[in-house]
Amino acid sequence: MLCQPSVPTLIFPQDCKQLYRFVEFCKQQSIIDHHPKVASITLGIPVVDPLQVMHDLMQSNELHFYVENREDGRAIAALNTTLIHQSEGAQRFAAAQQFTQNWLQHLITEADLPWAKPQFFANFTFFDQEPTSSFAPATIFLPQWQIIRSQEQCALVANFLVDFQSNSEQLASKVWRQFQTVSRSQHDCLFFTNVLSHPVDQWQTDQWQTDQFRSAVIAALESIQNRQLHKLVLAHAVDVRSPLPFQWAHSLHNLRQRHPDCTVFSVGNGKGQSFIGASPERILSIHDHQLVTDALAGSSPRGRSAIEDTDLAQRLMSSDKERREHQVVVDFIAQRLVHLGLQSTFANSPSILPLSNIQHLHTPIYAAVPNHVHPLEILASLHPTPAVAGMPREIACQQIRQYENFGRSLYAAPLGWLDAQGNAEFIVGIRSALLDGNCARLYAGAGIVQGSDPDRELAEIKLKFQTLLQALV
Repeated sequence: MLCQPSVPTLIFPQDCKQLYRFVEFCKQQSIIDHHPKVASITLGIPVVDPLQVMHDLMQSNELHFYVENREDGRAIAALNTTLIHQSEGAQRFAAAQQFTQNWLQHLITEADLPWAKPQFFANFTFFDQEPTSSFAPATIFLPQWQIIRSQEQCALVANFLVDFQSNSEQLASKVWRQFQTVSRSQHDCLFFTNVLSHPVDQWQTDQWQTDQFRSAVIAALESIQNRQLHKLVLAHAVDVRSPLPFQWAHSLHNLRQRHPDCTVFSVGNGKGQSFIGASPERILSIHDHQLVTDALAGSSPRGRSAIEDTDLAQRLMSSDKERREHQVVVDFIAQRLVHLGLQSTFANSPSILPLSNIQHLHTPIYAAVPNHVHPLEILASLHPTPAVAGMPREIACQQIRQYENFGRSLYAAPLGWLDAQGNAEFIVGIRSALLDGNCARLYAGAGIVQGSDPDRELAEIKLKFQTLLQALV
């Protein structure tokens, strides 16, 4: 439940007395309703780098979520946990939706900054059962602390459970101390020296097990020829070992510098492992009930000169194979939205989305979202799209399990946030790696359709691996 008129207004405090009054108000409401409340407090702070703050404050045994899109000028760091739900199985999206809807009835906010609201952060594995994954098939949590940067504005959002036993003075003091700590953080973007003083080992092409991937591509092409499939997306994983532990913040900083046109992300499981990446693909963005989702399929390298780059883009646009692969994704998304009662609009022909080392065929798809359709309903309907699975979807997922000799976990799965107003941002966890001490597992995939060439698909995933490796070190 959002802030009611009777809620005391929090003025930018000179001390924590205003905080105390707000927490005490929430405590009284919990007593009246016989249910704990979530007190959410937003305070404007000096401009800081949320990644720097996360690096300074985060503990390895805490959940974390970081997302940054430099083109939008927005970054969010989420630390520690106030509320959490985890589940598995076919109803995991519905269970996560029910969890958020239940608690939103007990959320009391004090925020004068419309761009800085409490948000639930969520990550889902590719499959609804992932026995070997270090992440639950569905995790959604409300953090204790959010550090939000939007253009040249910053805010700290504190979310705390309050019930009849809460000590309002202690809670207010804790929020105020954290406010002061974050406000004193380094204002400039962080800088790390390279802690990996020599190159990672075990990174030789003969250890990539490319024969297995090539054989899977050939088998997929046979299934497509036999009309069992229209498309199959096959992923490959490479394990890299370093003499020293990988530094997730250093790698994220590299990713955001190298890929300002992508969404940089990090998801921590509270067990010392972080799933990081720079994704070019959003599965959904909803703001003010307007949905945008990306059809992103069909790719080509970037050229070494402007002339070569233009030539490669023109070849990509005119390639029958790449256009068919792309159209499969467009048609699928449009059909899934129709099933939800949403009318979509999109261009008749794709455009080129140029990224730092690769370019894609890209079609944004738009739709209005009525109040009764929840973002997680749309997410459940869309995931996995043919861009990361294939078509028909069920057969493609069966063949992924058959041909891939590793668990996808969060790779190619939805990661993002949603708020009380129905706004949401979810990306697809591609161009990604799992960091675990001095080990890193790098993921990359390629879409297989009629006309695909095994050697070319292998070259595409090697290009993606090299991009990730450069960021890690």
